[in-house]
Amino acid sequence: MDIPVAETLARWRAAGVACALARVVATGGSAPLAPGTAMAVSATGEVVGGVSGGCVDAAVYTLCEQVIADGHPALARFGPDGDELPDQLLDVGPTCGGSLEVFVEPLAPAAPPGPAPPPGPAHPVDRLLAAAREGHAVVAATVLDGRCAGQWMVAGGDGGTGVDDDEAPPWAGGPVAAAIAEGRGTGVVFAAPAADSAADGAALPARVFLHRLDPPRLLVFGATAFAEALVPMGAQLGYRVTVCDARPVFAAAERFPAAAEVVRRWPHQYLAGTRVDASTAICVLTHDPRFDIPLLVEALRTRAGYIGAMGSRRTHTQRMTDLRAEGVPESGLQRLHSPIGLDLGARTAAETALSIAAELVAHRRGGTGAPLVGMDAAIHR
Repeated sequence: MDIPVAETLARWRAAGVACALARVVATGGSAPLAPGTAMAVSATGEVVGGVSGGCVDAAVYTLCEQVIADGHPALARFGPDGDELPDQLLDVGPTCGGSLEVFVEPLAPAAPPGPAPPPGPAHPVDRLLAAAREGHAVVAATVLDGRCAGQWMVAGGDGGTGVDDDEAPPWAGGPVAAAIAEGRGTGVVFAAPAADSAADGAALPARVFLHRLDPPRLLVFGATAFAEALVPMGAQLGYRVTVCDARPVFAAAERFPAAAEVVRRWPHQYLAGTRVDASTAICVLTHDPRFDIPLLVEALRTRAGYIGAMGSRRTHTQRMTDLRAEGVPESGLQRLHSPIGLDLGARTAAETALSIAAELVAHRRGGTGAPLVGMDAAIHR
C-alpha cells in the first residue's frame, strides 16, 4: 500500500465515509503486481489504486462494494484456482496467466455522525501513514482467515512488536513474531495452530499477511529543473524523496510538493549526517564541480545502492580525474553511474528525468534497460 492510497483512505474516513481496502496478499506465475499492492473504494463510489493493472480491478471493485455493504472481510483468488471465487467472478482472472489472492476489508469512518466519541487508539492505516511520512519502517500484520479475519497489529520495523505484550493479540506470537523480528519481507506467514483460550477456545488463524513498509530513500542534490521533473517520478516509484541544495532561492519547498523534505545545506555536509543504506539512491544533479566533487567523495563512502551524477561525457572525464585526485579508489569509481540515466534520446527536463527514473528501476529490479520486443526473459521478475 503506497502513500497516496493511505492518504485517500484517511481523507475518506475523516469525512465520515465508509470504505474498503483491497490488498494483494499472494501471487503466482506472471502476476502483474506484487503483494502489498492496494486499491481502495469508498461508499460513494470513488476508487484509488489497483491490484492487477486492470484485468481484475472491476471484479475487485464489486467485491469492495459487497464488503462495504455487509461489513465482513473477504478473501478472493483470481486465476487458475479461481473456482473459489463468488459465482459472478468465476470468469475473471489475470490475462497474463498468473494468479493473485486479494484480501478485502471494511474500514469504518473515523468520524461517524453524532457526538464525538472519546479519543481512542489510532487506526492501523493512520499509523502506517504517519510512519511512512516520517520515513520510519513499519510492519502491518493482518489476519486473513478464521474468526480473527481482519484483525490488525502494527509493529515497529526494527523487530519489536510496537505494542505491549499484554495488548498483543494471541495470533501475533510464535511464527508471526519471529518473522517480524527476522525482518522478513511482505508476504504470508502461517501462524501456530494452537487454541486461543482468551477467545472462547477458537483456533488461531492459519495465515497472517505481513505488509512491510520501509520506503527507500531518494536523495536528489541540486534543486534544478531536472529535479523538479524527477522528484514526483521518484515519489510515484515509492521512494521517500529528499531534495538538497545550498541555494535558498532554489531550495523552496513550493517547487517540490512531492518531496518529503527540502533541505537548504551544502550537499556534502547534509549527506555526511543523514541515514544512508543499501536501498538508498543518490542523484547528483548540481552539475557544478564546487558541489559535485565533495558530494561524490562523501557519497562513494556510503553504502548507497545507487549513485548517479549528471553531466556530459567531457564533464564525466574531468570528474573522474578530480575524484582520483581526492583519493577515491577505482573500486569506488566503478559504483558511479555517470553520465546518469539510460539512453532515451532525452532532450527536455522531463525526458531526462524519465531516463534517470528508468535507470533507477532497472538497477533496483535487475532489469537490462533493453526493449522487451524480441526478449525471452520474464517480464515480471
